[in-house]
Amino acid sequence: MATPTQSTSSDPYVALQETPEFQELRSRFRRFVFPVTAFFLTWYFAYVLAAVLLPEFMSIRVWGNVNIGLLFGLGQFVTTFAITFVYARWANRVFDPRAEALVARMDEMGDRA
Repeated sequence: MATPTQSTSSDPYVALQETPEFQELRSRFRRFVFPVTAFFLTWYFAYVLAAVLLPEFMSIRVWGNVNIGLLFGLGQFVTTFAITFVYARWANRVFDPRAEALVARMDEMGDRA
C-alpha cells in the first residue's frame, strides 16, 4: 500500500491523490453522483419532451385547475429536494468520514515537512 511519503511526486497533494484511499473515495463519489445525475437528467428531459410533444396529455386536469403538467413540474422540485436530502445523508455517513481521514493524513504530512 503506497503512502503519500512513498510517492514519486514531491507535491503532497499529488501524492495523496495517488493513494488507494483517495482513489477509493473518488470512486465512491462517482458511483453515487453519476447515476443520480443520469436519473435526474432523464426525468427532467422526459418532462420537457412531454410538455413539447404531448401537450394534450400534460393538460389533462387531475383536480380543479391542477393538470398533469403542473404535477410533473412540481415533481421536479420534489425530486431536487429529495436528491439533496439523500446526498447530504450519504455524504455525512459515507463520504465525509473518509474525506476527513484524508485531511488528517495531509495535516500529518504537513507537520513532518
